[in-house]
Amino acid sequence: MSTNIDLIKARIRDVPDFPKPGIMFKDITPILSDPKAFNLCLDAMAEHYDGRHFDAIVGMESRGFIFGAALASRLRKAFVPVRKPGKLPSSTHRVEYQLEYGTDTLEIHRDALQPGEKVLIVDDLLATGGTAWAAAELVRKLGAELIGACFVIELTFLPGRERLRPVEAFSLVQY
Repeated sequence: MSTNIDLIKARIRDVPDFPKPGIMFKDITPILSDPKAFNLCLDAMAEHYDGRHFDAIVGMESRGFIFGAALASRLRKAFVPVRKPGKLPSSTHRVEYQLEYGTDTLEIHRDALQPGEKVLIVDDLLATGGTAWAAAELVRKLGAELIGACFVIELTFLPGRERLRPVEAFSLVQY
C-alpha cells in the first residue's frame, strides 16, 4: 500500500501563493490526469470503507464531486452534491462557515437525504475543516448520520481533524 500512496503523493503538485499569497496549494489535477493514480485513490478509499454500512456519499463542490461521485459509483451508493449558493435548483438548507482564507456558504437539497440514513463525506483536502464541518452540519440538518469523512490529502498542521470530532477522518496522504 505504501508504494501506491507514494505514487499518489508524487502526483500532487504544489502551487505557491494560490489562491492568495502565503498559501501553498495542493493541486490534485495531476492525479486526475493519471488513470493509475486516480484509481489507486479510489481503491484505497473503497478498501478503507469496505464492510461499513452506509447509504450515501456527500461530495462538496467541486473536487469532492470528482472523488465522491466516482467512489459512490464504485461502492454502489447514492451521491449527494453539496454546492455553493444558488447552484441547486430545488429547496435547500444553507450553512455559512470559515475557510483558511475567508468565509463561504454551502447548500444541500432539503430532500437529498432521509432521517437515519448513514452518510460518508468525501473531498480532496482536509485543512482547517471548515468545508467538511459545513457539509457535516448540512447532513445533520437533514437528520442523517455521519459515519466518516474521507480525503485524498490532509494538512496535519491545521486543525481540520479536531474540528470534525467525533467523526472519524481518514486521509490517504498527510502533509
